[in-house]
Amino acid sequence: MIKQRADLTFKENIKKGRHGWVRLTPAYSVKLVFDILESNGDARHVLDPFSGTGTTGLACAELGINATLVDINPFLIWLAGVKTARYSYADLIHATRYANIIVDTVKTGKRNSATWTPPIHKIHRWWSSGRLLVLAETYKKICEIEITDPVRNLLLIAFCRLLIEWSNAAFNHQSMSFKESEQALFDETAMMTSAYLENVSRVVRAASKKIAGEVRIIETDSRSLAVPTRTPYDCVITSPPYSNRMSYIRELRPYMYWLGYLREAREAGELDWKAIGGTWGIATSRLATWISKNDFKSDSLDRLVSAVATESQVLANYIHKYMDDMFMHFCSLKTHLAEDATLHYIVGNSKFYETVIPVEQLYAEMMSSVGFTDVRIERIRKRNSKKELYEFLVSARN
Repeated sequence: MIKQRADLTFKENIKKGRHGWVRLTPAYSVKLVFDILESNGDARHVLDPFSGTGTTGLACAELGINATLVDINPFLIWLAGVKTARYSYADLIHATRYANIIVDTVKTGKRNSATWTPPIHKIHRWWSSGRLLVLAETYKKICEIEITDPVRNLLLIAFCRLLIEWSNAAFNHQSMSFKESEQALFDETAMMTSAYLENVSRVVRAASKKIAGEVRIIETDSRSLAVPTRTPYDCVITSPPYSNRMSYIRELRPYMYWLGYLREAREAGELDWKAIGGTWGIATSRLATWISKNDFKSDSLDRLVSAVATESQVLANYIHKYMDDMFMHFCSLKTHLAEDATLHYIVGNSKFYETVIPVEQLYAEMMSSVGFTDVRIERIRKRNSKKELYEFLVSARN
């Protein structure tokens, strides 16, 4: 029997130094990356074309393997860059010192309700008024204080942790939900600032670990990879967005609004439309009129799309567009790989109404169609959702 295997999910990353800096439920386990690298002992330059929080790149760098990371989300580009950066001893000392200065200022200063807060819709679902003011003043001080970018980045990582820890967001479901908001009966400033210093301490400890490999990070669209290839990549390890209509932007919103990567809801919808598998806001309405223009021909995909269309044409278009986009990716990927390079894609299947979408089989079909060989599918774990849903490792060779 295939089990759920929490060690093969984001939960494994929480206790793994830099991997656990920022929680993102769709992130996959660093253990999977280490296992794949161990089975590909000769990998020298790894490509992750859907790098997300940087799990693959950081794992490679820790082992002294060079990696190139690609993502379309600018916040994730920043996050992966901060997680894989090399920090000097002075950076670590200054991060601790200035964190204490910031906390002292927030604790002793008078909080101003006019201080900037991000334009998140129904922001008080996320934070009570008191907590929001403490977050706003802390963020303001991080931005105002004169420090180097590496030091500021470490302080911002600790702030990202704080804003989720003290939010009403709940993570006991497949996606994020909200706990019932309660107004505090006392001033929580001392507790929140203490928690911030604890986060800084944790971040600094993890940042002190030496990074051996070189990591390049590129913001681009993986459907048409534009990556400089000094030497062809000999290994691909990645986990694309799943075709389950769960918006990755939804969980990233608090970070992206606070750090200035989003200014209004429409921007979230636009980014979700650009991303493969995105369905936030305007992305859903655009699916209604979307028409396939791709070259991937598959009888099995046609049957699946037709079955879902009997219930919802929008969802049928969503599945079709997802597969079209992934086919474009595989076509674009081929030119960047070394001869005999290996591919490893961690992906889940999906279900719409009564139709199970065997994403892993469609990946294998697309890989073969593009010209990859030795395509294999391994079921690796049961997912914590519908009984038919699993996670797979789809591998191939160039």
